[in-house]
Amino acid sequence: MRQMTPTEVQNGLGSNEFEVVDVREVNEVAQGKIPGAIHIPLGLLEFRMNELDKNKTYVMVCRSGGRSSRATQFLEYYGYNVINMQGGMMAWQGPTE
Repeated sequence: MRQMTPTEVQNGLGSNEFEVVDVREVNEVAQGKIPGAIHIPLGLLEFRMNELDKNKTYVMVCRSGGRSSRATQFLEYYGYNVINMQGGMMAWQGPTE
């Protein structure tokens, strides 16, 4: 499984290299998410993965890195180009919306 640090993700925002997918629950995302992140709770990922484009790269994010790891492995299995952000939002030092 490929991984990126929060700093690498922050430096790549807006570059069209990747899009961010936040797999946290609604109440967690309400406290702030990475600007522009797509919100798909982990429990809905298998039903909503068709909203993602297999030709794009996605960075998966959660609170601490556990759920995003599972999401990354799940999407990799189905042929998506995904990267896990290490440490999740607990390690994020950048802006939130």
